[in-house]
Amino acid sequence: MKPIAVACMLLWLGWAMPAHATGKWVTTPYAPARVMFEFYLDNPQKINSALYWVRSLVNPLQEAPYNYSPEDLNIVVVIHGTEIVTVATRNEARYQEAVDRMRYYAALGVSFKVCGQAAQDYGYTLQDFQDFIEVVPNAITELAHWQQQGYALIIPQILDKTISIEAIR
Repeated sequence: MKPIAVACMLLWLGWAMPAHATGKWVTTPYAPARVMFEFYLDNPQKINSALYWVRSLVNPLQEAPYNYSPEDLNIVVVIHGTEIVTVATRNEARYQEAVDRMRYYAALGVSFKVCGQAAQDYGYTLQDFQDFIEVVPNAITELAHWQQQGYALIIPQILDKTISIEAIR
């Protein structure tokens, strides 16, 4: 059979691609979150972008069809990069937006943990941190601990945006 005849027959039978395909919405049956975020950023200004990753986990799970309450979610954020300066009380005014967002998530039950070794490297003591911060001995052992408890590890990828969305659409 000639290729043109085969193509015509497939079109007639309805087997060809539709004139315009569309995506399909899928509601994955998500379980309550058991997640740990590792923040190890090269610039403290990136903390706000990293916090969007937390929002991207929390918000959908609290909305329909999941409707999980904050008590259903187990979320830990381990801080051990330059962003440690954002949770020092003396820098609150400089990083107010990030502090307010972290305080909001902490009120929802998100645990914010700072590496004690990193704190020491920066010359910070327990009294230097916001009241929602827990200082742990070491970030790496903390990450291993929560993974052993079954928590998924998410490491936000915070890139410098060099091209606009409009330019690449």
